[in-house]
Amino acid sequence: MGEVDVDPIITLIPGIDSGQRHLGFAWGPGDLLTYETQYKSQGAGSVGQACPFVHVVRKDEDIYSPILRKLFNESHYIFVGLQRIKEEVPSKNKKPQFISISKNYRSVIRACMEELQQAAVSTHDTTLATQYGNQVSILLAVELIWNLCEVLFIEAAPAGALLRHLLDWVRLHKADVDEKAQEVLQSESPVQHQAYWDVVVCYVLQGRMEEAAQMLMKQASQQPAARAAYKLMDTLLTKMPVYSPGGTQTQTEFDVRWRQWHQECNRCLEDGSFASYSQLELICRILVGDEDTLLAQRERLSTWYHFLVTRLLYCHPIVKPTELHYYAQASMDMFLDARSGPEPLDSILLAAFEFDIHQVIKDCSIALNNWWFVAHLTDLLDHCKLLQSHNLHFGSNLREFLLLEYASGLFTHHSLWQLAVDYFDHCPEFGRVYLELQIERVPLDTEHKAVKVLRICEQRQMAEQVRSICKIMAKKALRNSRLGSALSWSIRAKDAAFATLISERFLQEYCSHGTFSDLDLIDNLGSAMLLSDRLTFLGKYREFHKLYGEKRFAEGARLLLSLMTAKIAPRNFWMTLLTDALPLLEQKQVIFSAEQTYELMRCLEELTADKAAQDADRPLQEDDIEATKVELLRLALARNLALAIVKEGTIEV
Repeated sequence: MGEVDVDPIITLIPGIDSGQRHLGFAWGPGDLLTYETQYKSQGAGSVGQACPFVHVVRKDEDIYSPILRKLFNESHYIFVGLQRIKEEVPSKNKKPQFISISKNYRSVIRACMEELQQAAVSTHDTTLATQYGNQVSILLAVELIWNLCEVLFIEAAPAGALLRHLLDWVRLHKADVDEKAQEVLQSESPVQHQAYWDVVVCYVLQGRMEEAAQMLMKQASQQPAARAAYKLMDTLLTKMPVYSPGGTQTQTEFDVRWRQWHQECNRCLEDGSFASYSQLELICRILVGDEDTLLAQRERLSTWYHFLVTRLLYCHPIVKPTELHYYAQASMDMFLDARSGPEPLDSILLAAFEFDIHQVIKDCSIALNNWWFVAHLTDLLDHCKLLQSHNLHFGSNLREFLLLEYASGLFTHHSLWQLAVDYFDHCPEFGRVYLELQIERVPLDTEHKAVKVLRICEQRQMAEQVRSICKIMAKKALRNSRLGSALSWSIRAKDAAFATLISERFLQEYCSHGTFSDLDLIDNLGSAMLLSDRLTFLGKYREFHKLYGEKRFAEGARLLLSLMTAKIAPRNFWMTLLTDALPLLEQKQVIFSAEQTYELMRCLEELTADKAAQDADRPLQEDDIEATKVELLRLALARNLALAIVKEGTIEV
């Protein structure tokens, strides 16, 4: 699209004087943080204390407007629907679908515009009312441009039909005449109303002949002497030929009929048929396309493009699309004051009349304050195969570049970021890369939001981002002592080291309180317990407790012993396991066999030998407690061994 050839907009930051001190800044994904530094600007005299505030500068304020947020949400659904149109169908056959989608976009713009207008009227805050008014003005311009692009590029009507579409375009965007007409017709005496002739002339300027004739008949009924003149005007208005592209009439036949009608209007003007009636004469001059008369109606036409369409209607009704740019440029030059140059909107519309799509997109990108319009319009035009030849020097095509910029802006919003995901999905070249970078910046404020982000990543096989999110949430949960949640996230992240750490915390908690928290999670670990040895031990140890609670003592005993003999249990937890074996050793029936008892005794001796080597610095009180436990265990083991030997040596009869 070339280099930006206009000066950037200057944003003034309250409380900061860049002439006195240097500014510091930090770029964010969509915002800019700026602040005043301690460094003086060159040539600055004595300066006071620096501004203590950090300011957030947003490049796109619209995404924070509750009403405009509806525009983003609704247009997202239309965008996704457009992407689903099958590529196999030829572009020409999809034209009705593209026109329908374009109208859907415009209806969303209009709905937001109406809501903003109502909000502007109902609010008592003048600043807010001004803001709403500005947003309405922008949306009016956006809808005007979009509608013209729809007519010229998407519908691509041929000569004859083109003017009919342009008339509809002007009528839609110059609707104040209908409000005036309603006011006139509802008055006690419509023909005496001060706006009566305004309405009639405006109808004629818009080519609404039937409505103009009906209004004139009201005047004719009030003036019997002038009835003949009004009858003649009624004939001229109602007999004006209208080209119908679907009919049997050819362009040549229409041209002959239109010229005859035009000559008849000229004759009426030349023979003075309306000389006594200035308003009827004015209308007749408009019908013959007199340029001076049309230019004199500046206030009623209000814009050069309305002037253009009216001029085409009465001078060149079968204008060809290739000729539009000539008439558009001439009309703008004639209509606009030579002292004031064209506004950005004028330049954009002129570029559209010149069929320069890329200039339209470029000028809109510069003039508008966000990427919504250019991204969606370019996407639609690209589906219409109108942008195939235009690629950018730095990779992706124009459509993808604008969609990426728009979606990146959405990602800065706390809820609209979810819409951006679909836009990235439909950018085949760089969309995934952008999504991977942006998804990592989404603040994971709640578990609900984290699950949403995680689901998006999992659906797109973004393994690295899945691990990153799970690790972040696991660490947050651990900091808040929510061990169950932390373990769940670490399992999803497949982070063995972190799962081991949390399993240790669970075991420490058990040692301190004698119970486990989050039993549902531990009870349903399933194959996830194989992620780490410590997690396996945690799951199996909890299984032992369940067996004990269900009085399945033999199975529990085997599991408890296997945890030590298979070296699954950490050595520092053996004493706890041996202590857990005490109630089983004290049962009336023999639970542990002689062989199992020998294994338990071996484990106890290994543990006491290790303790003796390590516990030189331990307090005497702790040593006494530990010694008591060991003695109790030895007694219980000796008793159980004796009972087991007797039981195993007894022959049952």
